[in-house]
Amino acid sequence: MSTTRLPDVTVTVIVHNDAGRLPRAVRSVCRQTHRDLEIVISDDHSTDDTPRVARELAAADPRIRYLRLPENSGGCSAPRNRALETARAPYLMFLDSDDELPEGAVAALLAAHREREIDFAMGAVRRIRVDTGRRSTWMPHLVGERRTLDGVEDDPRLFFEHLATSKMYARAFLDRHALRFPEGIHYEDQLFSAQAYCLAERFTIVPEPVYLWYIAPYVSSDAASISNQRHLIGNVRDRIHVQRLIDAFLAESGHEGLREDKDHKFLKHDFRMYAGDLPYRDEEWLSAFADEVNPYLETLSPGAYARLPRAERVVLQLVRDRRLPEAALAARGLGYGVAPRRMAADADGRVYWGDRVPDSVAARRELDLTELEPDTRPFPGALFRHEITDIARVPGGARIDLTVRTYDPALRLPVGPQRASLVISPGRRRLTVPFRLDPVRPGVFEGTVRLDLAGARLPLGGFAGVRHPLVRLAAGGQSNQALLLAPLDFPPLTARVPYRSGAAPHQVTVEPEGHNPGRLQIRWQPAGAPAALRPLATRLVPSRLRRAVQLVAGAVH
Repeated sequence: MSTTRLPDVTVTVIVHNDAGRLPRAVRSVCRQTHRDLEIVISDDHSTDDTPRVARELAAADPRIRYLRLPENSGGCSAPRNRALETARAPYLMFLDSDDELPEGAVAALLAAHREREIDFAMGAVRRIRVDTGRRSTWMPHLVGERRTLDGVEDDPRLFFEHLATSKMYARAFLDRHALRFPEGIHYEDQLFSAQAYCLAERFTIVPEPVYLWYIAPYVSSDAASISNQRHLIGNVRDRIHVQRLIDAFLAESGHEGLREDKDHKFLKHDFRMYAGDLPYRDEEWLSAFADEVNPYLETLSPGAYARLPRAERVVLQLVRDRRLPEAALAARGLGYGVAPRRMAADADGRVYWGDRVPDSVAARRELDLTELEPDTRPFPGALFRHEITDIARVPGGARIDLTVRTYDPALRLPVGPQRASLVISPGRRRLTVPFRLDPVRPGVFEGTVRLDLAGARLPLGGFAGVRHPLVRLAAGGQSNQALLLAPLDFPPLTARVPYRSGAAPHQVTVEPEGHNPGRLQIRWQPAGAPAALRPLATRLVPSRLRRAVQLVAGAVH
């Protein structure tokens, strides 16, 4: 590329203490099918080996420039803004050092700009789990087809797609509105993207993938990225601060009509992430959380609440009413159709979450479960709650006794003992363990089931993965199957299990899920050299001979 000719696109790669992954990010830009671009590595004053790595990358490709901030800013905004000041191209993109661009990303977005005059173009984001390699598309319903919108009013759902990195911006658009990333705050992408959506007169969405977003497994400590440190009250405070800034911008820029859509996004996305963590927080944290969120929740549009699923509205109302232990209890069922332990009915027959009819009009509106038809819905979809109250390891082998308490708040089960089964499927063949639930009091049953993990029929090639047991109830010739909630914190139980079916020995661990609803979780991992040979045997041995292979393998073990 000539030093006197301006590049078509500037891609800014921001980095801080990430020398190991920076080369992967930069090389993904160098491999772009559209070659006429410049790459600005913007270093937020790294203290590791990043400066050396960045200079070597710049020396290897004349399109790369290295920019180092004189002091650490603690966020993404300052390194992006400093790079933006030096960028020479008419179109700009942003990349984080732990992510990548697909090879055709620049070409796809630049083509959209050249097709018609737009303020920015955006495309699909592929999320990649770093532990499993599993891929998924971020907000697929928003980027499934090519379309050009005359402003965000054409589709306010786009507030959910708040990533600044999935877009290519016209430099003239950013300069015309003096649009820069807000410095000194976290969740800067949310404010920047909301402003860009509202200020843009026209933008284009393309369905092609334009960003590869690497997602780490769930973490619950300071090892998480800044945006994922939800266990810190400061994190809650930062997120709400950004929401207030967005609200002020909507009012000042004449976009107040979008407030309900933006509020819905906050409730459905931002608050929802914290809600799933509530069962794992102590009373002090829950109280501090309510102190932070409740004043802001009072400012949101009633219509935003009305658009939520009932289970999410219940958790929100319990937090607003400071019924915090109950909010944590309700949060364990989000997204899984888990019943409350109790329901209360008023004189009109309306049914509410909890053991009493709410006092206020607002609480009755939000905690009303009548629309779920808990007492009339078909039995396979009836609402139950199954909780483990005790876990005991049985000496010898890999057996555990689980004491299960089942709540039937709508009194759907007949009087007397109930037939139940524990169901788990680590392979194609399901392991079903029957047990009995005895009445404790109306709407509550309890029983003990012995789970022998050696009894599972694993595939010949072994099984590496996680499964969550389910509880199946039978009544009136029909069955209902629902998840099993574990105690939130108990020491993992691990055993080496030989399998008579011919599968190799496995290391099997029983543990709490640790996040989300907190299901009982069982993890299998093949152990020993034979495990590596099983997949090959499964592929090569004809089906009529596999039984013989199993018998031989069983004799060896």
